[in-house]
Amino acid sequence: MKYLVLAYGDQSKNEQLTPAEFEAIVAQARVYDEELRASGHLISGESLEWDSVCLRPRGGKTVITDGPYLETKEQVGGLILIEARDMNEALRIAALHPAANMGEELGWGIEVRPFSPTCHK
Repeated sequence: MKYLVLAYGDQSKNEQLTPAEFEAIVAQARVYDEELRASGHLISGESLEWDSVCLRPRGGKTVITDGPYLETKEQVGGLILIEARDMNEALRIAALHPAANMGEELGWGIEVRPFSPTCHK
C-alpha cells in the first residue's frame, strides 16, 4: 500500500538557521532517503518551496488565496511517497525521518496518510 508522508516546518524558524546548520539537517535527510531507497520503501521524495496557493470553491466560484492555507504556523516543506504493508509499517518508516525526531524548536512534524484506492467517499 502507498502512503504520503508530509514533512511540516515553521518557515520563520528555519530561516534563522545558519547555512551550516541547515546543511547538517539536509545531510541527515539524505541519509534517511538513501536508507529508504535501499530498503525498497521509497517511491519518491521531494522538498517543497514555502510559498503555496490554495484553490477552494466559494459561492459557486473558485477562490485562489496565498498559503499556508491551514490555520497553523507549520507548512508542508516536503513530501515522501513510500510503500508499506500497513499503517504500522508506514509509521515505523516515517518515524525514522529527522523531522520526527528533531527540530521541535523549528516546528517540525510528520503526517502520514494512506493513498485512497478510490476518490473520497
